[in-house]
Amino acid sequence: MTSKQRAYLRGLANSIDAIFQIGKGGISDNLINQLNDALEARELIKITVLENAPDSVRPIAEEIAERTNSTLVQTIGSKVTLYKARKKDSKIILPN
Repeated sequence: MTSKQRAYLRGLANSIDAIFQIGKGGISDNLINQLNDALEARELIKITVLENAPDSVRPIAEEIAERTNSTLVQTIGSKVTLYKARKKDSKIILPN
C-alpha cells in the first residue's frame, strides 16, 4: 500500500467511530472472527485499545492486522484503524 493510499484511508477514517474495544481480555479467537465480519461488511474500521489491555497499542494492532489479513492504516493514541478490501463489490476505491 502506498503512502497516498494510506493517507486517503486516514482521511476516510476521520469520520468513523470505533466499533470495537480491546481490554483486559486481550485478543481472542471470537474477537478475530467478529473483526473479520466487520471488515468484510465495512472495509475500514476503528478499534479502541483500553488502558487495561495486556499489551500496548502498537503490538496489539500488528497482531490483529496479521490475524485478520488486513492492513494497519494507523495508530493514534489508543485508536487503531484497519482496512481490508472486500472480496466482491468493494465500496472504497483506492487512488493510484
